[in-house]
Amino acid sequence: MFLKDKKIGIAYTGSFCTFKKAFDELEKLVETGAKVQTIFSFNSQKINSRFGKSNDFIDRAEKLTKVKPILTIEGSEPIGPKKLLDILVIMPCTGNTMAKLANAITDTPVLMAAKAHLRNQKPLLIAVSTNDALGMSMKNIGLLLNSKNIYFIPFGQDDPENKPNSMVAHLEFLIPSIEKALNGQQIQPIIR
Repeated sequence: MFLKDKKIGIAYTGSFCTFKKAFDELEKLVETGAKVQTIFSFNSQKINSRFGKSNDFIDRAEKLTKVKPILTIEGSEPIGPKKLLDILVIMPCTGNTMAKLANAITDTPVLMAAKAHLRNQKPLLIAVSTNDALGMSMKNIGLLLNSKNIYFIPFGQDDPENKPNSMVAHLEFLIPSIEKALNGQQIQPIIR
């Protein structure tokens, strides 16, 4: 399979409502034979929510990948100089993380991983998950869409009636999005 032995980073930020689907897709990714390294933002490793306990997510990531997750900024920094990844996926990527990424802020393990990885001219794949995608976050999505080596998993409105500005990535497109991004291509259509 195309992803066998590819070094893939999966970075989690605090959109906890998408974690179940994100972990289901992580399991499928591991089954391809890819070598997966997980990374957790500070919020995703400390906040317990109605969707689960942070320690349970960290434990599940390690159990699935057989690799200890990266939990610190200093742990993420070597991703760049040591060229540890072929692709990095931020899944889910909150509006807060996209805003910081678009403005070169690196104050979490996930953002340091992204900065370190991008210096190697390798693909960064974003799985949008924000209640404000069609609001204030749209400018950051636009900036990132037009940035070199940054790609998106297809995304769309998840609840137009009750949350008209909210958009979320269709995580079932994780593997085909990775394959396209590794070939320098954006999967189409982006909006679904």
